[in-house]
Amino acid sequence: MSTTAAKGTPDHEVGEDGVPGVSDATLNELPVLRRERIWGFWSYSSVNVGLAIATWAFLQGGAVAIFVGAEAAIASIVIGYGISVLLVALAPCLVTARYGIEQFVSLRSTFGPNGARILMIMMSALLAAAWSAVLAIMFGHAIANVSNQLFGTRLSSGGVAVSFIGLAAIVISWIVLSKGAVSVGWVNRIVAPGLVLVTLGMLALIFRNTSWTELAAVPPLDPYGDRHLDFMLAVELNIAGGLAWWPNVGNLSRITTSTRAAFWPNALGLFLASVVAAIVGVFAALALGSEDPTLWMVPLGGAVLGVIALAFVGLANVTSIVSQGYSSLVALKGGGGRALRGISWTVLAAGLLLPAAVLVFFPSAVYDNYARFVSWGAILLAPLCGVQLVDFFILRRGRLDVRHLYLPQGESGYGYWLGFNPVAVVATAAGALTYALLLNPVTYEPSGAFEYMTASLPAFAVAGALHYVLTLGVIRPLGRGGYDLRR
Repeated sequence: MSTTAAKGTPDHEVGEDGVPGVSDATLNELPVLRRERIWGFWSYSSVNVGLAIATWAFLQGGAVAIFVGAEAAIASIVIGYGISVLLVALAPCLVTARYGIEQFVSLRSTFGPNGARILMIMMSALLAAAWSAVLAIMFGHAIANVSNQLFGTRLSSGGVAVSFIGLAAIVISWIVLSKGAVSVGWVNRIVAPGLVLVTLGMLALIFRNTSWTELAAVPPLDPYGDRHLDFMLAVELNIAGGLAWWPNVGNLSRITTSTRAAFWPNALGLFLASVVAAIVGVFAALALGSEDPTLWMVPLGGAVLGVIALAFVGLANVTSIVSQGYSSLVALKGGGGRALRGISWTVLAAGLLLPAAVLVFFPSAVYDNYARFVSWGAILLAPLCGVQLVDFFILRRGRLDVRHLYLPQGESGYGYWLGFNPVAVVATAAGALTYALLLNPVTYEPSGAFEYMTASLPAFAVAGALHYVLTLGVIRPLGRGGYDLRR
């Protein structure tokens, strides 16, 4: 960790049992002071690299290979991640880093206290649990393949052994997560460099056995058949995959030392690292004819190198569970009201991971529906980003009154009506409906207009534009929402 981070650690006390105490400023909803922040540029970059280059980045590449070949895949990944990482780097990273506030606390200004709390529960309890289950099952696949190679076992990808290995990953993640933010950074500083080496090693092994000309000639694994539509589906898949970081990065950037340290590591970590890993995933999927990342390592590197790579990638999934779990726990601890504030960090971490511990016993249902899974996230996250960016950067000109974020609902300028902003809710719902009309998240069937617009971008635009118009036409004239608060 950097010198700045090391100097910050004394402010983050732990109890005799090693569990973060109440004096740890990163574990409550109050604004984190500059002297209490623990991650500079390189520390946060390593966290983001560890978050990006998990098996989900390789799985993303494998999913893209279903629709397009190598050349089109590179373009779709760069375009899709370029758009989505920019959106999540702006919202919520800059606002949380500027004020040191928890990301769902910042949304009180947009959705009202109760609206933000509902969003917090949906994101923290549902999406975080689902992603943790996906990562844990991937960990189970990786370790099962290691066992098959080393000991000659025949563990299947959908068997009970994978579920119990995934459960072990959840338990390990809970132990690390119980130590708080410092452990998140410590684990990622070890894992992130190794993940980079694994990714670059995979790339070298692919081109040792396959030339670029041969790779570029390999057809997609299971396309629709319309090249333009398949390309747009790949772009949408990458936009949705990048938007899936929204629930994680806000509370991670909250404890960075500056807004620059919150913004630019997203370009180095979430964008560059994930683009490289996803492209390597596409190449491996096309070269080996399988979209499952855990089936690539041994054929590429042989038994020894393959097993080492599998073990390391499996460990990377644990670091990703820990990183996203930390963000969700800060949200729940801060915005969950008195009931959750009274629960210890360790117990709350266990409760957060409990749904994932159940989902790992349905490995095929979770693991084999990746595209639909990220689509269900994007249907909410794309319009949410639109509303959040328009509200903070355009309507509020990048300024919040932090005191009013913490005042009781009846006294706060951000109280709206009964703690809800109906305009933000309507705008987000309209964006979600737009998404569903363009790409059915259940069947993954696109409409005719999808191939010209994707689904996430129109959902983003509709939600943002509607929020802008209705706020100027309804909220501001009625004196609600704190848009005229003196700062």
